[in-house]
Amino acid sequence: MYVFVTGGTGLIGSAVVAELLGNGHTVLALARSDASALAVESAGAEALRGDLADLNALRTGAAQADGVIHLAFANDFSSPDALTRAIAEESAALTVLGEELVGSDRPLVTVSGTPSLLGRVSTEADPLPTEGPVGGRSRTVTAILGLASRGVRSTAVRMPRTVHNEGNGGFAGLLTQIARRTGVSGYPGDGTQRWPAVHALDAAVLFRLALELAPAGTSWHAVADEGDAVRDIAAVIGRRLELPIKSVPQETFGPLGPIFATDQPSSSAITRKALGWEPTHPSLLEDLENLQP
Repeated sequence: MYVFVTGGTGLIGSAVVAELLGNGHTVLALARSDASALAVESAGAEALRGDLADLNALRTGAAQADGVIHLAFANDFSSPDALTRAIAEESAALTVLGEELVGSDRPLVTVSGTPSLLGRVSTEADPLPTEGPVGGRSRTVTAILGLASRGVRSTAVRMPRTVHNEGNGGFAGLLTQIARRTGVSGYPGDGTQRWPAVHALDAAVLFRLALELAPAGTSWHAVADEGDAVRDIAAVIGRRLELPIKSVPQETFGPLGPIFATDQPSSSAITRKALGWEPTHPSLLEDLENLQP
């Protein structure tokens, strides 16, 4: 396939681009800067200049592609307003991508988070929460999946709270950044809440499988580790960075504080059985051992 990818130079996106190229696909990747274009071309893909706010560039990329994988997101968690703006930008972009593919039966693979459910592990069959700090993303993804009735093979890969590679990325990466800044490897509450995780290289395989195989209107879980206790994650970060480890106020984590404090284990049993996906790379706690002081 000739695949249009947004977010192709990020932690997940660069792994997805490499996975696609390594399996016979051709990639056109959105590039918002000269540096991004160079990275895309060095990886063996074609670059299309533009960013997530450039709706004309998105239309151009989707119009000429056999399929689309959307990964780009501003990832600005500095304030509630910044997060709201990032979600609105992504919603507009996905709406344009989806409309461009209507009636074509071409695949559109988008991304969301795994849902959290009180008292049990979430599965692919559970709906996404549409309230809370990132509820807007869930509403947009639900709308994109609804395009299955309009001739789009739309699917969603739900990502766990941490997508990692060499100890970096995701919520664990944010814990690391905050630990470096504050001098404390902290966790909210008693730290028994669990976060699921996946290695970026394993997640990339699932995005390819969803592009190639997933039926329209379906959701999949890119979960390798069902749930590590946050205090265990913080303990490895603290040991590697040689910092004290302790509970800190939820407010330390800004607008993501309520999510950080939530128990949210998740399963990928349905995904593994249906798509034949099997993670092979290091777990989160193993990968965090790569952190340098």
